[in-house]
Amino acid sequence: MQTKGSKDFISNREWLTSATQNENIILRGVSALEYLQLFVGYYDEENIDVYAKNVGFYSNIQYHIVDSFDNIEYFKQNNVLCSTFNQAIKDILSDSDGDTQALVESLSRYYTTHNESFDGLQVLENKEEFEELKIWAKNYYSDGVE
Repeated sequence: MQTKGSKDFISNREWLTSATQNENIILRGVSALEYLQLFVGYYDEENIDVYAKNVGFYSNIQYHIVDSFDNIEYFKQNNVLCSTFNQAIKDILSDSDGDTQALVESLSRYYTTHNESFDGLQVLENKEEFEELKIWAKNYYSDGVE
């Protein structure tokens, strides 16, 4: 069984809320970026990426099983558990198939809405890759390269 897809909703945030509200799972990676509205998402998306303590019954949800949520940075809003932006960055950088496009777009949006600064972001792992992506993010909406 699958949850409804994003095309059934006005926004990906509305879709993710509907699919995960009141569940004991935490949105992670690109799904967290979409919920945080730092990444618009993809058209007709069906897959949701979450942390969970047990595998659930939806086939379109990728359950990353953890023993506890204690080491995950997250918040609760409208009965949805969602990774923080810092945690989402960490997750995407550590995933072998992390969505670089989503991360660069999100970093760019963060940069432009925080007075052209990355202050507040704390990335301790994969620092070299993160520094490179910050350069891409600074130039995401421009024609030039720094």
